[in-house]
Amino acid sequence: MRLTPTSVELLAPVGTWEVLEEAIAAGADAVYLGGKRFNMRMHRTDANFDDEMLAKAIKYAHDRNVLLYITVNNLISDRELDSMRSYLRLLEELQPDALIIQDLAVLELARELNITIPLHASVMMNTHNEHAVRTLQDYGISRVVVNREMTLSQVRLLKERTGIEVEYFIHGDMCVAHGGQCLHSGVLFGQSSNRGRCLKGCRWPYQLVDATGKVLSDRDPGPYKLAVKDMCMYLHLPELIQAGVTSFKIEGRMRTAAFVKRIVQVYRRAIDRYIADPTGYTIDPQDWQDLNEGRSRDFSTCYALGKPGTELIGYSGEREPRFFSQAVKEASMSTSAFVPKALPAPNTMAADTGKELAVRVADRASLTAACQHGANIVYIGGEAFKPAKPWTLAEIAEAIDEAAAYNTRIIVTTPRITTERECGELEQFIAAVDRLKPHGLMVSNIGMLRLARQLSSLPLEADFSLNVFNHLTVRWLQSLGVTKATISLEATQEQITDLLDNSSLPLELIVHGSLEAMVLDHCVPSAVLGSDYGCHTLCQDNQYALLDTAGERHPIKIDQYCRNHLLFAKDLCLLPYLQSLAGISRYRIEGQHYTAPQVGLITAIYRQELDQCASQQEDYHFDQALLDKLAAIGPRELGIGTFRYRVSR
Repeated sequence: MRLTPTSVELLAPVGTWEVLEEAIAAGADAVYLGGKRFNMRMHRTDANFDDEMLAKAIKYAHDRNVLLYITVNNLISDRELDSMRSYLRLLEELQPDALIIQDLAVLELARELNITIPLHASVMMNTHNEHAVRTLQDYGISRVVVNREMTLSQVRLLKERTGIEVEYFIHGDMCVAHGGQCLHSGVLFGQSSNRGRCLKGCRWPYQLVDATGKVLSDRDPGPYKLAVKDMCMYLHLPELIQAGVTSFKIEGRMRTAAFVKRIVQVYRRAIDRYIADPTGYTIDPQDWQDLNEGRSRDFSTCYALGKPGTELIGYSGEREPRFFSQAVKEASMSTSAFVPKALPAPNTMAADTGKELAVRVADRASLTAACQHGANIVYIGGEAFKPAKPWTLAEIAEAIDEAAAYNTRIIVTTPRITTERECGELEQFIAAVDRLKPHGLMVSNIGMLRLARQLSSLPLEADFSLNVFNHLTVRWLQSLGVTKATISLEATQEQITDLLDNSSLPLELIVHGSLEAMVLDHCVPSAVLGSDYGCHTLCQDNQYALLDTAGERHPIKIDQYCRNHLLFAKDLCLLPYLQSLAGISRYRIEGQHYTAPQVGLITAIYRQELDQCASQQEDYHFDQALLDKLAAIGPRELGIGTFRYRVSR
């Protein structure tokens, strides 16, 4: 690859006018910043740019031949769509050099409003495979901020296969969870990390405990087990440039002008020196020392060069610049819920399809239990959490046959995260499943949606991981062949009702089960405990959890790809609110973390209540004894999730 001065873009974060001036003066090729709405840094009222300042910032940057990108990367509720339309019209007038977006609805709005500004996919879109990139390219996306767990080798392959511009984080604050897939803050605090208000539960201290609650402290490196160090790729600039990364992104829109200036200057000098003389390039010891001395947290290369293990985490917490929150008890069944008194009118779609009950199971015994106790649909496949094993094709065929005897439909699911390995396996899997003729495929990201459309004739459904928060996202999914969508787990009852009123597809809501707060490529038990016999010995027969300082225990479920799925401490239970969710077409129990007897009993109770809600309507009265029964059999205490809040912000 022959380099030129424009081969690489150095992209700086900007939160205030002072930072804008310093970042540009320091040598940034481009800057990114947010307005006062729809961006991912909404905690600070003294940061970000109002409409007038946006216009001035664009002119200031363009006068100095610097590109300016505006973050419009929040999930949007139905009530915010008109405001988003208005904002996009304003931005079209202002003509920044790109918009960085997350919500799929913006793709719909961009077409509706004839937006001419280039669109970049935010890291919150969790773009990590070529099929997702190709889908986004079809809708005019010219650049993706790839997910933070991608290695440079994977980035190189993605670039070669798709030709997409790649933006890659090279320095600054990182998250431990996959982007767009962390629900912790949104469910626990009603302040969503997908809506710019993350309260960073990943920065809390935790103890690692086993299934009995015993603290595992023999090799414990420190309490801050999810606290990722800051990204720093200064020592690996040649690898970054040769991997074909288009834009080198510095994180930190809430950082000071001096902080941003120093980092931009150091990387500017290094990039220029490498491009001028690649073979003669060496790092500048003084610049490296300056970076180190001015660091906030300790440095890591995160996933750029491969899985980092313990090197990823700052276990001591000593260099943590700010703790946004502290551990609290999750909302229990006794917590007051914000449920409108007036029942929403059932929408046409729900009336047409009836009240269906779906149950996700981990094994054959649970499938039998769900079928026997009234499940209309059973989900199988996707992640297998140890000690459970992945479903084989033969077992899926047997499951389809068994469910047919109960008049239950089988829908096969795909994993939430599907990088190169999973995509290769799923190409073969989807084609094979198509021949088995289950009743549908449920996909978990837009890459798998594209792959399923190419390889299968089965009806396609969209899982909660696609973050359906408004009806335009539903419409976008429908245009790609989706026949049913699952509502975001961060939506409150009020936001669900708005979505139901406008949805063009039947919608599913998860009403019960063990929900995942975060998905991590980082393996917590392996990093904390280590092993003299290989990490697989740690999770083969053992179960783990993180215990927070509020006394809440968060189970860690490890899947067949060694990803960690951190569960909420309390299992969701919306049984008392079924009557107020009349517009829902399908209700789901997440039963993959339950035993078969638990799946059977929970399914039977929800079946009974859904039938009674339908038959008795206004005369229906909730039976508290049923809730007591559920609480008695569950492995964890029950809670109401986002129903604690009127709206998720």
